[in-house]
Amino acid sequence: MKTADQTPTVSLWRDRRFRRFWAGQSISQFGDRITELALPLIAVATLHASADQVAWLTALIWTPNLLAIVLGAWVDRRARKRALMVLADLVRAAVLLSVPVAYVMGAVTLGQLYAVALLTGAAGVLFNTAYPPFFTRLVPRSSYVDANSKLSASRSVSYVAGPAIGGALVQLVTAPVALVVDALTFLASAVLVGRVSVDETPAAHDPAAATLLRRAREGLVFVIRHPVLRAGLGCAATVNFFTFVAGSGLIVLFASRNLGLDAGVIGLAFGIGATGSLLGAVLAPRVSRRIGVGRSIVVGAVMYPAPIAVIAAATADGPVWTRAGALALAEFLSGVGVMLFDVNLNSLQAAVIPDGMRSRVAGAFGTLNYGVRPVGAVIGGLLATFAGLRVTLLVGAVGGALSLLWLLPSPIPRIRSLTPDDPAFAAIPGRDVTGDERHAHP
Repeated sequence: MKTADQTPTVSLWRDRRFRRFWAGQSISQFGDRITELALPLIAVATLHASADQVAWLTALIWTPNLLAIVLGAWVDRRARKRALMVLADLVRAAVLLSVPVAYVMGAVTLGQLYAVALLTGAAGVLFNTAYPPFFTRLVPRSSYVDANSKLSASRSVSYVAGPAIGGALVQLVTAPVALVVDALTFLASAVLVGRVSVDETPAAHDPAAATLLRRAREGLVFVIRHPVLRAGLGCAATVNFFTFVAGSGLIVLFASRNLGLDAGVIGLAFGIGATGSLLGAVLAPRVSRRIGVGRSIVVGAVMYPAPIAVIAAATADGPVWTRAGALALAEFLSGVGVMLFDVNLNSLQAAVIPDGMRSRVAGAFGTLNYGVRPVGAVIGGLLATFAGLRVTLLVGAVGGALSLLWLLPSPIPRIRSLTPDDPAFAAIPGRDVTGDERHAHP
């Protein structure tokens, strides 16, 4: 039996199972971009929703993450993670299809849209908590960074091309009918993921941890006590909080009011800037090989929020291209940074979490990491009201960059690779030492 460091690296594109999983995730990502545009448009154009009602629609999508820590404890007790992921895709498809059906019957309501947002958000949490143990059964540890790079690259492409595709669909077939396309992408994902065979060992029975709340608490305690996970969560939550303080809505408002850019120019700048996340996802494995996994995380943690300061420093003076260029440059650099951060941190976490804790840890991360987002958005709105947009953007940039302070005292900056021959990685307690032994690439 080969150990992790003895397993030869095989191209993931030659692994039929990974190709199916990647295809399913890529297709559903494009569907997500359609829904992000179509659902608010239905609320505004069809139901004449107010700004406050549209804000609630967005908030309800994130709300189920507050229960992710409990759901993760439940998922960890289930042996068939793949079946849960397929179920989550089918639920999202069915819920989304209810909107065009109601629209055709003239019965669509704001309450239904709220229910759709809540249920699709809950199904997304189920998928995300089942995902980590499935991922580590599908991908050998030596390919974690490469796999996350490929998955993140397709997600980045969806952010570049997805809004344009979604906008064209809404224009051609109306927003409710466009949701049919997203539902079909989830059905495609369900079929593709359902055909990915992995060795899913039965969950161990532990009578001492029978209750969900106790298991959820164990997951949170494990994260807090683990030097890598604690630093990673603290850093990620801090970055998320401050980037939501200086959220995209405030950036758009600043670009419009302070920089005098019209909607078309702002959209073009965001589209150009979005290519940074694609480049970052593609370059993440190469950068991690050059400077190390840990240092890549550190660079990404600073590079993601810091460029917001470029926008805050811009003025309405000068030609349009310089003002739009500042916006595009900041978005481009942030996109590179977030991918360096996400790809490498996700890979490191997959390598250090033991199998029996993966969904519980994912739940704890989801509750805390995503739970700070609406809080940051609310504080950002208040700060912008009383201190101004420019100050708020600077606070987001500086505060987000200071997330670095979580990483510096931790083992993370010293980790160069995810193999046992790296002393810093080998010294991490509780890491997944069985890594590649359970994988056989066809």
